[in-house]
This record gives sequence, C-alpha cells and structure tokens, in this order.
Amino acid sequence: MTNKKVLTLQDISCYGQCSLTVALPIISACGIETAILPSAVLSTHTGGFTGYTFTDLTDDIPKIREHWEKEGIKYDCFYTGYLGSTTQIDYVKDLRRSVLNEGATFIVDPAMADNGNLYYGFDQTFVKKMAELCGTADYILPNITEAAFMTDSELRLTGHTEDYVQMILDKLSALGAKKIILKGISYEPDKIGVVVYDSVTKKVQNYFTDKIPKSSHGTGDCYAAAFTGALVQGFDAYESAKIAADFVVESIKKTMDDDNHSYGVKFEKALPMLVSKINK
Repeated sequence: MTNKKVLTLQDISCYGQCSLTVALPIISACGIETAILPSAVLSTHTGGFTGYTFTDLTDDIPKIREHWEKEGIKYDCFYTGYLGSTTQIDYVKDLRRSVLNEGATFIVDPAMADNGNLYYGFDQTFVKKMAELCGTADYILPNITEAAFMTDSELRLTGHTEDYVQMILDKLSALGAKKIILKGISYEPDKIGVVVYDSVTKKVQNYFTDKIPKSSHGTGDCYAAAFTGALVQGFDAYESAKIAADFVVESIKKTMDDDNHSYGVKFEKALPMLVSKINK
C-alpha cells in the first residue's frame, strides 16, 4: 500500500453523489490520503434540483495555495474534476508549479459535457482552455462528448466504429496528453466501455461491460475517483480503467431497486468490491 498523497480540486455538492462528495470517500477507501480543494459549494448538485445555493470559492484557491507553500505541503498526485471557469483552470496550473512533488502524477477529468451537450455556463472558450489543460496531463478521462468537443470532431453518441474512435484518440493525443481513457464507447448495442490509449506506444486496449439500462448522475465522478485510487496504488492505466468500470457498474446495480434514488448511485454499497480489487 502506498503512502502517496492525492490532491483533488472540484466542487462540493452538499447533497447528491458527485464531485468531492464521492471523490474523497472513494480515493480514501483505496487506502490513500486525500486532500480536497473545493472550487465551489452547492446545496445540491444541478441535475434535477432547482433553487440550489451556490458559493463560488475561486478567490480562495490562491490563498490556500499560498498557505500550503508556506507550510511546505506537497502532493504526489493531482486529480481535477469539474472546474467552473477558465480562471480556475489557470489556478490549476499555479498549483502544479508550487504544491506537487517532483514526478507527481497529473490526472484531468474534463467534466464539462455529456450526452451531446455542454454543461450549463460553459462555452467554446472554456472548451479550448480545457483542451489545453488536458494537453499537459499524464492521464485524461474524457467521455465521448467531451472528446469530440475538445478535438472539434463529429460527435457520435452511438454507432461507434474502430476507425472513428481511433480518429478521436489521435486528435486527443495531438493535444499532448500522455495516456487517454476514453469513456462511453460502444461497438455493440448491449455493451459499453472504455478505450485506453498510450500516446507514446500507440497501444490501444478496450474494456467493455454490459450496458445497464439506467442513467445516473455522478457516475463519471465515481469512475475518475476509482481510477485515481487504483492508479496511485500501483495499477497500470488499463487495470485501473477496468477496476473503475467494474466499480461503476456495481454501483449502478446497487441502485437499480430504488426508484426514488435519482440523484446519484449508491457507490457506498460497492466500496467493498472496490477495496477487494485494490487489495488483490
């Protein structure tokens, strides 16, 4: 088991299973010390709720960084999720320069779009800035919508082919990212999965699971957190991608019998499976 420390920067939804609300417990369950840097605080997440409160913490980020610098606090892995503005992306760059140990791993989940649409408040300027950030990362975890937007490519939500996916991978690689975990790929109607691509060796690896007929909030965040936990514990990118995929599937299955649980997945019920895989 590792003694490495992970820093994750994203928002907190006080109610609703997404962002830091899932990242902290999932990465911690993998046996990893995890520090959080909240970019905003919301009373609930924005999916299916109205009238939620929102407190922007952008101005606090440089103050926190400066305090860490004075204390000599350093991290071995930096994982970013939902970032609310281009200013926050700039602050990510500052954090990388000042609070990471030499050789630290940088993981970017460009959480800005899904199902063919950008999230509320984002535009093409943000997409371009996020693409630039992804170009500096060791690992990126875009879904197919985010990948298409960042590479100015045709978006296909279904009917994927190997040629189409390879085109997307090549364009993502051209941004500069070292390893790409492309989510939401489906070559068969009843299967969905991830494609892992090494930009240096050009190696492509696929992992598919059964497609479960339920759409849930927060599954991308659960995936990214589990991937980060597995990776920091020493699994390679492909094994980490598999572990994360199996964990998300198990989390969805644990939620299937509760029609009132529409705001996320019961990932807590799947943590024993994740821990078991990490400890193998």
